[in-house]
Amino acid sequence: MSRTSPDFVEFATERSPHLYRAACVLTGDRHEAEDLTQETLAKVYRSWRKIRDMEAPAAYTHKILVRTFVSQRRLRRYREQPAGWIDAAAVSTTSDAHGDDATLRLALLDALARLPPKDRAVLVLRYWENRSVEETARATTSSPASVRTRSHRALSRLRDLLGDQVYELTRS
Repeated sequence: MSRTSPDFVEFATERSPHLYRAACVLTGDRHEAEDLTQETLAKVYRSWRKIRDMEAPAAYTHKILVRTFVSQRRLRRYREQPAGWIDAAAVSTTSDAHGDDATLRLALLDALARLPPKDRAVLVLRYWENRSVEETARATTSSPASVRTRSHRALSRLRDLLGDQVYELTRS
């Protein structure tokens, strides 16, 4: 494409906040999240003619985001470690039961950051974004059984990382 098509600009404008929030949770760093979002949109732009005609271009774009994240971590291209965590407002959602509890949110983000990338991706898709097992399997190129197993094990690891802290943070 020689010029940016108006439908791509509209799509990117609409989807960018959603992609950025997911990238924030996956990476744990707002600068890395911006890079991941930008890289995802660049990949979508390169194939926009095919993607725009798909049944669910937003879901496919999210799949590209997750695959790019996992691929980057697997290749160890990102050896830099974030100096600090993003603030809770950057990843807030209106459907969160503890939307104003920044301490709980930051503790969860910290624990998620200590999980392997694929485990983190599965937990974010399943529980943060409330995706089905099948949607998560498609996004991570795994089988539904693998997603269920990985979810169970990753939640167990997350509980171990949080320990008694999770009970202290959720008591109000």
